[in-house]
Amino acid sequence: MFILYAIVIGLALGLALGGRPSGISTIPFRLAWLAVAGLLVQVVLFTDAVASWIGALGPPIYVASTLVVFVAVLANWRIQGMPIVALGAACNLAAILANGGSMPAAPDALATLGRQAATIYSNSSVVAHPALAPFIDAYALPLWLPGHNVFSVGDVLIGVGIAVTIALAMRASAVQPHT
Repeated sequence: MFILYAIVIGLALGLALGGRPSGISTIPFRLAWLAVAGLLVQVVLFTDAVASWIGALGPPIYVASTLVVFVAVLANWRIQGMPIVALGAACNLAAILANGGSMPAAPDALATLGRQAATIYSNSSVVAHPALAPFIDAYALPLWLPGHNVFSVGDVLIGVGIAVTIALAMRASAVQPHT
């Protein structure tokens, strides 16, 4: 859900800067299908039905799908804003790898949402002493926001990078001369 908020913020910022939504179509995003495939795997993986069935395969599937998305992000390094996305993705991937294939969530952040540790495989898990603690899901979106969830510093960087990418693409289309 965090990405959806980043898209909305990027669109609003782009419009506020005098940009045009049509500029988004000019972003030369390579390997988009790879990013979408990796994210779709995660959406399916973290449904309760699949997560309870998948068992021990959950962590390697999550790591693989995260790596797939990371490859797509790196393929687009030269697009303005994407280095910020890559930094955030690297933070998340490091935390996931360092903690056995799931992103640790701070108990306080989960408690803010009225949640407890998952009992089936989940992208977030409570770990007593997580490795790379500064990169874990340590924060919670406010309950009044739709899709409130826990998030990490990496998620914030990904969101900022997406918003910047969208806003700059929209702005660039507004300043290009018309033929």
